[in-house]
Amino acid sequence: MWNKPTGAKPSSQDFNGAVPPPSKPQEMPKSSAPSSSFAPSTPQSMAETVTAHMSKISSGLKIQGEITGSSDLYIDGEAQGKIRLTGSRITVGPNGRVQADIEAREIVVEGSVQGNLKAGERVRLGGSSRVQGMMMAPRIGIDDGARYRGKVEVTRVEMARPTPASEPAIDAEALKPVSVNSDDE
Repeated sequence: MWNKPTGAKPSSQDFNGAVPPPSKPQEMPKSSAPSSSFAPSTPQSMAETVTAHMSKISSGLKIQGEITGSSDLYIDGEAQGKIRLTGSRITVGPNGRVQADIEAREIVVEGSVQGNLKAGERVRLGGSSRVQGMMMAPRIGIDDGARYRGKVEVTRVEMARPTPASEPAIDAEALKPVSVNSDDE
């Protein structure tokens, strides 16, 4: 039979507000968030772009159909159909094989894509990428070694400002002068 040692009992003094000083916090490694530059990538840097807030289609998975949503997506498997994540980043990893039109905020390709690429901010083709289809984005980067066959269209960055056609019409008859009385007491 096991006997609990008497010296290990907590005293009531330990629970009366006496809190031991916190230990020195360990520094977290700096996030390897993707940069906005078009620096050449390596397979290691592509693996670092996968974050906890990113959905992943890993190698061995095959997806057919339409993919929509608001999460960033990393594809290292196979996808066919249409991929539309307009406010997100789509990364096709080195093992990724995509036969789909892709529409996203940012598109990074290291694998193989057959389909049109439309990005709101940028498209980057890594050194091991193989792409066939039309590419449309304000910024396009192509690393050494990338293979691309298709049409390129560089677009303007669209600002989120109202255009005169989208502003509601104001009825001039509905506008009436309003008098304001100021009473100084």
